[in-house]
Amino acid sequence: MLRRFNREIQQSGILTIAKKNRYFEKEPNRGERRISAMRKTERRRIKQGY
Repeated sequence: MLRRFNREIQQSGILTIAKKNRYFEKEPNRGERRISAMRKTERRRIKQGY
């Protein structure tokens, strides 16, 4: 029963939203984090050869 609950929570994305909103983050910091995440994914893509 607990496994099913955990699986449903993971699939719905509630846990990631809760973790993201755990602490208040100013708007400029959110933008910087988003940009750094985009750079990180781009680096991964280049490294893998896509």
